[in-house]
This record gives sequence, C-alpha cells and structure tokens, in this order.
Amino acid sequence: MILRRRRSSPEVQSSFAAFHDVLVHLEPAKAALTEVMPTTRMPGRPLPDALAEFEEGLDRSGTLMPAWRAPAIEPEWIACEQGLAEARDRARRFREEAPELGGFEGLIWAVEELMAPLDAFASAAERFRDLGAR
Repeated sequence: MILRRRRSSPEVQSSFAAFHDVLVHLEPAKAALTEVMPTTRMPGRPLPDALAEFEEGLDRSGTLMPAWRAPAIEPEWIACEQGLAEARDRARRFREEAPELGGFEGLIWAVEELMAPLDAFASAAERFRDLGAR
C-alpha cells in the first residue's frame, strides 16, 4: 500500500511561501535574543544589543505578515499577528523599563518572556503541514 501525501491548494502553497518569508526574518531575530545567554566559553551578548536586533526582526516580519493571510489558515494568522504585536510590546517594555534581571536565571526568564508570544508561529507551521504545504 502506497500512501500519498495530500497536496495543498495553490492558495495554501502561496500562503506557505509568504509565511516562510516571514520566518526568514523572525528566526534570526529569535536567535539573536538567545545569544544573551552566557556559555562556558563566551560571556553572552549584551541584552540591549540583542533586544534591538530582535525588535528589528519583529518589525521586518510584521511588514510581511499580510502576504500569507488566507482563509484556510485565518485563525493561525490572527494568532501570529497577535503574538507578533505582543512580542513587540514586551520588547518595548524591556527596552524602556530595563528590569533588573539578577543573573543567569533572570536572563532565562527574559528570553522566555520575550519569545513566548511567538509560539503561535509553530502552531501555524503545523497547520500548514496538516494542509499539505511544502
């Protein structure tokens, strides 16, 4: 028995391609933020520098969001749009209010807090897989 993978519609494929374009900016922004974590060999990147790069990536991603909006993935698109807005708001508050983080645990908390709203993008990627997008 040969199982064939379901192919998605051209609209879903186009939406998926545009979603990928958003991720091209979003993933490096998230990676920049994780660089604040010290390792045994490196002290970690200064949070203000990483935060600036994170915000720039969020802004670039935001400009590309409308291109992947489609009825088949509307709930996920809305969740991602809201997640992006929340991540921007949290980053702005961190930049303006600069909370005292108190060491390694504080950095872990800050990175998790800043990136948590972006979990919606993982759900959207899963939905695209369910729809057969590649």
